[in-house]
Amino acid sequence: MYKYNILYYHLLDSQSLPTISRDSNRLTGGNNPMAEIQLSTPQKRKLRSNSTPSPMQSSSAKWKSPRRCVKDCPKSPMQGNFGDKTINMTKSPVKKRLSESFLQKPMWNPRDVEQLNAVKEALHVSTPPATATVVCREVEYNRVLDFCKQSVEQDKAGSLYICGCPGTGKSLSIEKVKEVLVNWANESALQTPDLLSLSCTSLSNTSDIFGKILDKIHPRRKANGSMSPLQYLQKMSSQKQQSTGRKMMLIIADEMDYLITKDRTVLHDLFMLTTFPFSRFILIGIANAIDLADRFLPKLQSLNCKPAVITYRAYSKDQIIPILQQRLEAFPYTVFQPQALELCARKVASASGDMRKALSVCRSAIEMLEGEIRDSIYSLQLPSLKMGLSDQQRGGACDKSPIQESGVVRVDHVAIALSKAYKSPVVDTIQSLPQHQQIILCSALKLFRGKKKDATIGELNISYVDVCKSTLIPPVGIMELSNMCRVLGDQGILKVGQAREDKLRRVTLKVDEADITFALQGIRLFRNYLQQL
Repeated sequence: MYKYNILYYHLLDSQSLPTISRDSNRLTGGNNPMAEIQLSTPQKRKLRSNSTPSPMQSSSAKWKSPRRCVKDCPKSPMQGNFGDKTINMTKSPVKKRLSESFLQKPMWNPRDVEQLNAVKEALHVSTPPATATVVCREVEYNRVLDFCKQSVEQDKAGSLYICGCPGTGKSLSIEKVKEVLVNWANESALQTPDLLSLSCTSLSNTSDIFGKILDKIHPRRKANGSMSPLQYLQKMSSQKQQSTGRKMMLIIADEMDYLITKDRTVLHDLFMLTTFPFSRFILIGIANAIDLADRFLPKLQSLNCKPAVITYRAYSKDQIIPILQQRLEAFPYTVFQPQALELCARKVASASGDMRKALSVCRSAIEMLEGEIRDSIYSLQLPSLKMGLSDQQRGGACDKSPIQESGVVRVDHVAIALSKAYKSPVVDTIQSLPQHQQIILCSALKLFRGKKKDATIGELNISYVDVCKSTLIPPVGIMELSNMCRVLGDQGILKVGQAREDKLRRVTLKVDEADITFALQGIRLFRNYLQQL
């Protein structure tokens, strides 16, 4: 019966060829005797699977399979063509927001100098975000702000320690807190605290920090010759008559890990200033070393000056994308392809989670596009110059160039920028780690040098103590070691399992042993030890 149908279709005139109604799935058309005969599911499946071409497929009104009609299928992902790139919109909320913003705005013109400079300025590290809070750091920001408000409102001294990897929004959050705190104090009719922000790296001597604090309180008054600035500050905080009428002072000590001395007295004395009965100091210490508080908390607790600790974790991919999008949403045009931003966020999050690196990569990708446009214009102008065309003609030739079709920053631009920024991301991350975390990696390298692939924290602690003895560095306790392993796990260097006791948690290396060896062999402390492995 099927063969007779094929023969019958060939005899029909092309104008009376049957068509398929998409709503009814029926054959209709002309005087066709096969009209109004509904195609059953087995019949359609047989027609599609048969190797003999159907006359319906060779007609002018070609029938398309629903499997290939992307626009007709409600469950298929929406696609769009931009230049020679096809964008696939997935169901991820972050990707969906990126795709919607990309489709709603026109492409920018990177040949416009004003647009180019404006975008570069928005993606610069020194440019603060326009929002009142720090994007993806609202929880940490509110904790710091509440601590400062409570101290000012109750005239109560206190200390806070903020730690986290570089580029995780610590300093940016503090800048926002200072601005909001002053406005809040004025609106609440409270005495505005004095603000002292300093970087500990600028101190020639660690004890000079007490002189900086004293200069802020009494700019022209110096301590007596027999009394050091620290002793003068201690005396002021111990006597009621000297503290009466004096404002609260918010001291922000950035890069606090530079205050670590052999006896660690400077760090202890600084936190001790907040414990005197008439102290007016609110101390906020900022450092990249997450384990700094863990190493000194027992001693600070015994001195009754244990600070509250707020940790800034490394940015994830789903946090980096909204931050980049927030910096670009003010522009009425699209600068990046959604896939380009996602590639940048994914790579930076897997390497370090440093937001400064993500901004740098985006700016570098824009420079790639800028150089590509410059080369295209030069290549179009060069034949025009040889042919002796006028300036107006050469300008018209440039306007017809395909530059505007690829006027957004594409995936290939970001890929090149990432390759330049992360020549060896694992090595750079390991080299920037604190000393004890590097010792842990060296210990793990020694422990896993054989066929062993994982070990417990207790076993790692034994190897860690041996490395500390060989390098003449005092080891930390197993609790501090466990916390540092968790930090290395956050950075993607170690994988730490779960267990009832910390010493029973299993640890696995997530990076290549060659990268650890290469990163640590340039450090004099580990050079001789690694040669013995």
